[in-house]
Amino acid sequence: MKYLGLDLGTRTLGVAISDVTKTIATAYTVLRFADGDYHDALLKLTPIIESEPIEKIVLGFPKNMNNSVGPRALTTLEFKHALEQKFKIEVVLQDERLSTKEATSYMVAADLSRKKRKKKIDSLAANIILQTYLDKKG
Repeated sequence: MKYLGLDLGTRTLGVAISDVTKTIATAYTVLRFADGDYHDALLKLTPIIESEPIEKIVLGFPKNMNNSVGPRALTTLEFKHALEQKFKIEVVLQDERLSTKEATSYMVAADLSRKKRKKKIDSLAANIILQTYLDKKG
């Protein structure tokens, strides 16, 4: 069984997946959908969940820097509920503050062009979210 890591944006869903030992996270893909169409995001996620033995979903939780819960975090909580209802899999929230900034730093250090960074940022952020969870759990 594996864990799935998700980074929810307004038009993208970054996806990462763990190995079967639940020690290493790997960027998997980025799903794109219309602005705020989270139902479509769920539909696009379905084939991945049906093809992989997913035991748990780790969803990035975008708290504000002062630890408060803003509009993006509330949307994430709604998406968490929708994931649980649709897939009947446990969904845990992982603080994702600075994960996108960290992902950008990695890609800049690797000298990736702005265009390539834009394509990969969400899956790498999902990878960081999932790896943070795996490291904390272990």
